[in-house]
Order: sequence, then C-alpha cells, then structure tokens
Amino acid sequence: MLKRKMERILAEWKKAPDRKSLIIKGCRQCGKTFSVLDFAKKNYKHVVYLNFFENPDYASVFSGSLETDHIIMMLSALLGSKAVFEEGETVLVLDEIQDCPEARTALKFFRLDGRYDVIGIGSLLGVKGYGKEPKSIPVGSETVVDMVPMDFEEFLWACGITEPIIESLKKCMEEETPVPEALHNRMRQLLLQYAVVGGMPEAVQTFVNTKRMDEVLRIQRDIVRSYEDDMVKYAEKKDKSHIRECFQSIPRQLSKENKKFQYSVIKKGSTAGKYAGSLQWIEDAGIISRCYNLSIPELPLDGNAEKDVYKVYMRDLGLFVSMLEDGTQYDILQGKLYGYKGAIFENLIADIFAKMGRKLYYYHKDSGLEVDFVIRYRGECTLVEVKAATGNVKSMKTILQHPEKYHVNAAIKLGDYNVGRSGKILTLPLYMAFLIREF
Repeated sequence: MLKRKMERILAEWKKAPDRKSLIIKGCRQCGKTFSVLDFAKKNYKHVVYLNFFENPDYASVFSGSLETDHIIMMLSALLGSKAVFEEGETVLVLDEIQDCPEARTALKFFRLDGRYDVIGIGSLLGVKGYGKEPKSIPVGSETVVDMVPMDFEEFLWACGITEPIIESLKKCMEEETPVPEALHNRMRQLLLQYAVVGGMPEAVQTFVNTKRMDEVLRIQRDIVRSYEDDMVKYAEKKDKSHIRECFQSIPRQLSKENKKFQYSVIKKGSTAGKYAGSLQWIEDAGIISRCYNLSIPELPLDGNAEKDVYKVYMRDLGLFVSMLEDGTQYDILQGKLYGYKGAIFENLIADIFAKMGRKLYYYHKDSGLEVDFVIRYRGECTLVEVKAATGNVKSMKTILQHPEKYHVNAAIKLGDYNVGRSGKILTLPLYMAFLIREF
C-alpha cells in the first residue's frame, strides 16, 4: 500500500480537540478517497460513506432541515445498518461534496453539534461551471486542505527508499559533501523513473508492481482523457472547446525558446480575453501550476510578480510526458531528449516545488537575463537554475556579480552533478530539489 503524507495531516486533524469538519480538495484520481477511507477505517469504530457523484439520490437527505439530528434520522432510514452514529466513534465521509452544496452548508450544524466528525472530499470544488455553489459556505466551520498527486519523496517511499537514506541525503546537502557514488547513481535513476511515472497513485502502484511502462502510459492517458471529458462535460457551454484547446497547447507552450505562456500559441490570433477564463478553469481543477515572472528578483516574491506574465507547467510531470508522442518515456530513461530536455526538466522541478507548496516564480528580462526559478530559501531570495545535464549559468552569475543592483547573494544550480559549491553557487543533483524545504 502506498504511503501518503496525507496520513499525517489527517492524524494531526483528529488530535485537535476543537477540530472543525475537514474538506480535502484536489485533482481527480490523486488518491483523496483512498487516503480518507483508509484513515477512517483505522481510526473510527463506524464510517458512514456517501458518494454524491455515484449516488445522486443521497443529496435528498440534505434537501430539508440541516439540523444534525434530522440528517442522522434520514441517513439511518436510507442506509439502515450502514449508518451507525455513535458519539465520538463515527465519522461521516461526504465524497464529491461539490455535487451536493447543501451537504457543505450542513457542516456548520455538525460543527455546532460536535458529536461526530465529518470529512468532505471534492475533485472539482470551486471550479467554475461545476456543480452549484452552496447557499452558505460554512465559514469558520471547516478546514480546507489541498491534496496533490504523489510527490517525489512519496515516490521514493514506494520504491523502497527509507527515511534513513533520505536523512543521509539531507546531511550531504547541509554539509555540502558529495553523495556516495552508488547512492548517487541509484537516485539519478529513480528521478528519471519519477519523470516518466509521475505521482498518480494508480500509475505509481502499477510501476512498482510490474515495471511495465506501457501499462503506466495507458493509465496516464486514461487520466488525461478523463480530464478532457470533465472539461467538455462540466465547463460552461461557451468555454468547453476553449478549455480543451488551452490544455492541449501546454506541450507546445513549453517547447518554445521563451516558455512564457502565449494565447496565440493556442490558436493564431487568440487573445487573453478569449482564453484567460479557460486557463483559470484548468488551474482551479488542480491540473496546472503557473510560474510568474518577477519584475526584480527580490523579496517579497509575490509583491514583485507580474500577474500577466507567466509560464504554465503541468502539476504532475508524468501526465505531461504522457501527452507527448510515443517513445518519449524511453528517451527520458535513456537521457536522450535533445532540444526538448529543458522543458522536461524544468517541469520536473516545477512539479517538485509546487507539490511542496511553493509558489512558482522565474526571472526574465528582454536584455537576455533569465533564471528558471526564484525561491525564498532560508529567508533569502535564492536563484535556481535547472540543467538537464551540464551547462553554464551566465544569467545567474551576472545577477550574483551585482548585489548592489539585484540584492541577491545565494543561488542553487540543479543538474546532473554531485553536491559541490563554487562561491555563492551551491551545486546540487536534480534529485535533491525536494530537500530544499526551508522557506
């Protein structure tokens, strides 16, 4: 069974004496339902599970009074012995809660009542055009947590990499000493495997069990198709085709020399006015992350971000690779990517950073200065350059040479290297990106 960080979040939530109802949202098929039900079965005597997408009739329970006793009476009548409510021992799990907005409103009453815990799960929660907004969002009565596909560390756990090994990598990074060659080579291999498998739990489990990349690719493409189906099925009518076109343009956007997202790449002559809402829909669905250009690489990063200039990366690299032509998986595993490798490895680091909860920023000037990512690390503005193999970092060096202008004194070069340092530039292997944790 795959170990997820959500287990710790759920455990901490249950320990809180004044806990509110919990809402877990995130893209489809990232493991929300499995994690919640596994936790519920291990930590509660009784689990009452409702899926409003599979059983729309369950919504009728919440169509009348939303007082807790009334809802319990209705659920007991509807589900019989499957609905046992015992104070302090029962958790009510409301899956696809966006399909029953009244159920979300009812969280306020469960919070006031306090006898039973409630966990809501939503795949397209808050996405424009999907479901109805609740008449009253229970502000102050719910805790909302985002769940993402498996990150690189969770992938390592699935592949048998233990905590002591990860701690030894962290020690090498902190002490700036090289990783022993055997472990270094194993981690390089695992990173390439993560690049093609990504973090969708079904794809990861299939890879761990079978190592069959054709099966992994089939699963990934089925997920991408299901996303495209959602776009056609649930978006507002005027946006349906635009959202799909916008989504399908992402590989072309990242293949450009300047990877800034351009609406004209979607369709010649297109403008933000026509497609901006479509891109927002895809972002709200948890499928992509935006990486904003900075007017100047200084803290606070969000305060210096140019909100209308950005790159777009897929939230899960494995799904991005599956959108490319057959054979790309093999090329990545062999290290033969030629001109497109920059896009793959930039999206890899965007995947790792975004799943850590980092907002994404980069720095580009028409003068030619460009740095792949700019992050807050250990309280400092830090440049991050990504190299698929080796390569110079001219822009990074230029910025570091002029602290009076840019106020930057720290930089990290990620590439196919071992750990090292040259002046202000810390060199790390690509696989260590997930250890750059201190904000």
